[in-house]
Amino acid sequence: MLAGRRNVRITHPDKALFPDGTTKADLAEYYRDVAPVMLPHVRDRPISMQRFNGGIERPGFFQKDIPKGAPEWVPTVRVPKKGGTVEHVLANETATLVWLANQNCITPHVWTARADKPDQPDRIVFDFDPPDDSDHLHLDAIRAGALAIGDLLREKGLQPFAMTSGSRGIHVVAPLRRGPDSDTVRTVAGEWAEELAARLPDQLTTSWRKEGRGGRVLVDAARNTYAQTAVAAYAVRAKPGAPVATPLFWDEIPDAEPRGWTLRDVPARLEERGDPWKGIAKAAAALRR
Repeated sequence: MLAGRRNVRITHPDKALFPDGTTKADLAEYYRDVAPVMLPHVRDRPISMQRFNGGIERPGFFQKDIPKGAPEWVPTVRVPKKGGTVEHVLANETATLVWLANQNCITPHVWTARADKPDQPDRIVFDFDPPDDSDHLHLDAIRAGALAIGDLLREKGLQPFAMTSGSRGIHVVAPLRRGPDSDTVRTVAGEWAEELAARLPDQLTTSWRKEGRGGRVLVDAARNTYAQTAVAAYAVRAKPGAPVATPLFWDEIPDAEPRGWTLRDVPARLEERGDPWKGIAKAAAALRR
């Protein structure tokens, strides 16, 4: 498959990865087609690969280290971890996204920091996660939480950007000027999550224990911890129908569905409306309590 300036071989292109018959070739073509928009959001960010070698109806696995036999042109970064290092893939060109699809990586997850300064995040992320799989019963709270964190972030001098998770919730991200380390960003994110939950106590919680949530939506700030990841913008999720983590225009939040767009309709959405996150890095501001 021609992917940018390279040809990437797709092995077993007709292999169905989704129960509706969506194939590996379909996945690779999707990532090739959205690459011009997706790459600015993933470039230079260490990737954790969520792979499903037998399709989504069989167990998948996360892989952080680059797979053996990777082409020499796939860039990587080696970052510290407890007791050693990890060599992560960097998706800096279309061909790498297509190559990841050929590894049955349905969903790339990315760091909130870039490879040159892995302990200085340039994103702060909040995930609104329902207490169980009945996310449709909690949509009002998910949407209310996303809108409310937007207000709080603006109060803190940051600009919020929203995205469906493609799974069960909505993510809200704000770009940061680099400087504070991961521990600082994680601490601040936790404080803001507590502040937000106090504003909407009947709908939101910061309790990790499901039995302690009382049916409320979790404000998850843990993605801001060093080496933790969040689903990449425009990544396909391993769910029936191949839903996509889709950036939103802010006024779309009141009607947003976590799995509202799929790999079949996101390219047309981008053609029609463009990327809601275009130029997100230019909105970066300093983190302040």
